[in-house]
Amino acid sequence: MVRLDRIYTKSGDGGTTGLGNGSRVAKHALRIEAYGTVDELSSVIGLTLAEGAPEPVRELLLSIQNDLFDVGADLCVPQEDDGGKRQALRLTEPYTKALEDAIDELNEAIPPLKTFVLPGGTKAAAWLHLARTVCRRAERIVCHLTEQEAEKVNPEVVRYLNRLSDLFFVMSRKVNDDGRQDTLWQPGKRQS
Repeated sequence: MVRLDRIYTKSGDGGTTGLGNGSRVAKHALRIEAYGTVDELSSVIGLTLAEGAPEPVRELLLSIQNDLFDVGADLCVPQEDDGGKRQALRLTEPYTKALEDAIDELNEAIPPLKTFVLPGGTKAAAWLHLARTVCRRAERIVCHLTEQEAEKVNPEVVRYLNRLSDLFFVMSRKVNDDGRQDTLWQPGKRQS
């Protein structure tokens, strides 16, 4: 259980922060950037919810926010071969499978695309497009971290973030009246 007695500890005043395993790293370390961006993504979801995201995406967004705290918990404890002694929270395949199921269900009623969608439409859709791009950034950072510390990063985190950005795209189309309020890209429009 998490217990926060004090908001400030002063332990980070020297430019380092503690990981979940007790080690300290620079606040600009790639691992910190990764779970910091995941936290930023959760805040964008919060703005989407505050904007009045409609059902069926509202409940799904609340569930995703909870998942993102699990993603952050996974990232803040480097995956190590410790003989199973550490009981760190790790993402597993059911997290990603739940996203795939949601994508399939939401996308069923949406017509297929013939071109790319420009971010926008309803306010909720615009926020979901922002969530998609922040999620892609988080995924890129985690992939970079994986290149540096492959054995210390749970590969399910990359899969989860990859599916999550796809889900945000589908959600944006869903709240844009199943794509009817999407603004479509017109390649070379200025040239004609």
